[in-house]
Amino acid sequence: MSAEEGKFDSILLAVAEKHRGGVPEFLHTLASFLRRKTDFYTGAKQSEWEKLLLDIFRKESTLAMEEHAEKLKAREATQRIKDEKERVEREARQKEIDDNKICDISDEEAAAIIKEEEDKKRQQLLDKAGGDSAGGAVTSNLDDISKPIEKVDDDSEKAEVGKLQPNAGNGCTLDKYMWTQTLQEVELKIPFNVTFALRARDLVVSIGKKTLKVGLKGQEPIIDGELSGEVKQEESVWVLQDSKTVLITLDKINKMNWWNRLVTSDPEISTRKINPEPSKLSDLDGETRSMVEKMMFDQRQKEMGLPTSEDRKKQDIMEKFKQQHPEMDFSKCKFN
Repeated sequence: MSAEEGKFDSILLAVAEKHRGGVPEFLHTLASFLRRKTDFYTGAKQSEWEKLLLDIFRKESTLAMEEHAEKLKAREATQRIKDEKERVEREARQKEIDDNKICDISDEEAAAIIKEEEDKKRQQLLDKAGGDSAGGAVTSNLDDISKPIEKVDDDSEKAEVGKLQPNAGNGCTLDKYMWTQTLQEVELKIPFNVTFALRARDLVVSIGKKTLKVGLKGQEPIIDGELSGEVKQEESVWVLQDSKTVLITLDKINKMNWWNRLVTSDPEISTRKINPEPSKLSDLDGETRSMVEKMMFDQRQKEMGLPTSEDRKKQDIMEKFKQQHPEMDFSKCKFN
């Protein structure tokens, strides 16, 4: 369209917007204008002005149809390009999945393949650990896995023997996943040993109030069991990190207890060996923080053979009572 052709568009649009009856009303206004202000109808034969109108409208109609056809072609071409790109990506992904034996086999076959691969890797690690132990070294992977407690210094901790030593995050590191915890939440990390980039749709992640299920679609879940404690579902979230690892944050309902395992089928860790960072106390609400600080103070006092906060409270009451009753002899009184 030339600039000359569209120079009256703004005026005509403004006029057209005034016609609520649409195109018929707009054309009626134009025809009325020609009747009232020109000799369009009387200055020529009817056949002539009718032919003039038809020629003009036929020409514009032809141009409109051609422009519409061009737009359809462009739209179809864009859609073909998009469809082809999706097809190529779909085929590439399917080939990648096929190469890793995730699809095109039954669920039972896939589970058997994955188990066989994991068993091979685990045996390789064990074999290497055995070889390295002779030289005084252990593989770093095995070092990362939480080890059972073999001996304790205090007889009161005999029950802890056999339980797993907590990792640096007060949780547990197993061969398929690891978790850490604070009094408020549990953070779980599950790395998937695949050679392709995972997407959210490839995974099954279901967080219940007391249950957790995580795994690849169509495969045996990595985790599928009852949690050690209840969690707030609406506050618990998961993300896919680096297209390989699932990170899950579970918001504890009971924020006064340490979990001794992630799910009930896991081996138990020794919660007595947990060593929370003092700086984490700032994360607690006022009431919980006061209670934890009191427990920590009492524990230190007991270790040093000094009175606990409860003992001090009793002593203060006793001193106040003595002051109120100086006539009484308290020299032989003992308070536990």
